[in-house]
Amino acid sequence: MCGIIGYTGINEAVKKVTKGLEILEYRGYDSVGICACSNGKLEIAKAKGRVSELKRILSGEPRENVLCAIGHTRWATHGAPSYVNAHPHRVGRTCLVHNGIIENYKEIKSRLEGEGVNFVSDTDTEVGCGLINYYYEKTKDPYNAILSASAEMKGSYALAIMLEDEENTIYAIRQGSPLIIAKGKDGFYLASDLTALIPFTKEYYSLNEGELVRLSKNEAIIYQGGEPEWKITDMSFEASKKGGYDHFMLKEMYEQPKAIKGSLTSRIVNGLPDFSSDGLDKSFFEKIKEIHIVACGSAMHAGLVAACLIEKSALVPTSVYIASEYRYNPPITREGTLVIVVSQSGETADSLASLRHAKERGLTTLGIVNAVETTIAREADFRAYTYAGPEIAVATTKGYATQVSLLGLFAICLAYNKGEIDEKNAKALTECLFFEAPAVMENVLIRRAQLKEIAKQIYERDDIFYIGRGIDYAMSQEASLKLKEISYIHSQAYAAGELKHGTISLIEDGTPVIAIATQEALFDKMDSNIKEVRARGAKTILICHEKMQNTEGCADIVFKLPKSSYLGNIFSSLMTVQLIAYETALLRECDIDKPKNLAKSVTVE
Repeated sequence: MCGIIGYTGINEAVKKVTKGLEILEYRGYDSVGICACSNGKLEIAKAKGRVSELKRILSGEPRENVLCAIGHTRWATHGAPSYVNAHPHRVGRTCLVHNGIIENYKEIKSRLEGEGVNFVSDTDTEVGCGLINYYYEKTKDPYNAILSASAEMKGSYALAIMLEDEENTIYAIRQGSPLIIAKGKDGFYLASDLTALIPFTKEYYSLNEGELVRLSKNEAIIYQGGEPEWKITDMSFEASKKGGYDHFMLKEMYEQPKAIKGSLTSRIVNGLPDFSSDGLDKSFFEKIKEIHIVACGSAMHAGLVAACLIEKSALVPTSVYIASEYRYNPPITREGTLVIVVSQSGETADSLASLRHAKERGLTTLGIVNAVETTIAREADFRAYTYAGPEIAVATTKGYATQVSLLGLFAICLAYNKGEIDEKNAKALTECLFFEAPAVMENVLIRRAQLKEIAKQIYERDDIFYIGRGIDYAMSQEASLKLKEISYIHSQAYAAGELKHGTISLIEDGTPVIAIATQEALFDKMDSNIKEVRARGAKTILICHEKMQNTEGCADIVFKLPKSSYLGNIFSSLMTVQLIAYETALLRECDIDKPKNLAKSVTVE
């Protein structure tokens, strides 16, 4: 949940590291800091707040001879956001930055304090630094010190370490948190996220669990493993820039139609869904008797939509679980259970733990991720990439959209291979996903001004409710999350039929209630639910299918989605609620790309 960047080579390290920190700021923006090797000594500069504040502090100081540095942008876990708690931390001759959580830091801290070590912060990171320094002072061997300390630390960590005795050298090790090293023409880099390395090089290597590497200007050496096997990324730096949009979130919403096609193209052969390039052949689908979808946040909401589609088309029982609960109250499973773990980053701690739990129980696992070569992708029995490309805004848009599109195609493929739908229907549904879904999203984008008017009706309210039935209820949950994530308005989603079972007591005069109603068969029921809240003073907003009749007297505001199939409705309603959230946050002058208290990749439990 923090960002790490480092460089050692022949050029200005501080300039490179601060540039990397700016790219990584979406991963944490409570505080920021840098440690640089200057004339054989380690110097630290840090600040509470954003990278811009650190750059102000660093401005005017000569940095031409600084050829090695590590940096960190923080999302606070242990210890409040402050200067003293900001990374890097230093104890003795050791300085480091850290992503993750050291769960047993209190016991280690107590022991080290008994040995005379003094700590100044409230962080677990400083304790980890103190432990490495303790062993380093005893052994004078960096490898021994880091490995001995790592063996004692429980939890997750990605560490970038500098020692004052080793000029222009960085050591790095990871356990449970991602860390990537890279090879450039002017030296070697490391980062917690590949996007931070793209401006400098495309040659990279993802460290495996427990791997320890030493970086100098001339080489990268893995302890007892030799030189890394470098890979080449096809990610472009331009893809991670705003490209003229006011916010990354807005840019990423506009990228969704193209991203959906990108997620599906390689998986459609002769008009039919085909996952053989992912290693999922006909026999794989035929063996599936039950599915568990495990995820967090928006990825879990994508799972809810997928469950509706899978059960509707393939008739396979599908349950969706919050990853942080899955292994603590494990469901009963049987032979033929497939566990699908969905994670945009591929490093989500709870999702990764659930994956490992499923594997321990002998269940087949499929990881659906965006980031290539991440831990979930490597550890799952099978993996399918969404190919959404870089997503910089903390609140996911195209990441979620590509998860839904990929899972939707998976549902069609499962139904076809199990004989629940014939070839004609499978082709028709696949065509809807590939052509209709992007088209209806573009249609909604054209009508953005109408959704801005809806935002004007709700942006000053303190409480908002989303309601829906069936798959619309699943979409309501994502809609509600998106709104509260970036606008800070308290929002809740309810199954519309539950309103009269208690929730309706919260409706006051002027309370906005946004209803999603895309299923013609359920519209009469939704009409009744909307009228129930409207009679109690609610301001009602209806998002509905173009074919819905007699809507004018149903709600105060009606936004009709473009004409489409039920698959297309998913994506047009998705774009609609994303834009409502964006325009509302814009009117409230919120920090849309970096909402308070949130981080992009949650790599701690």
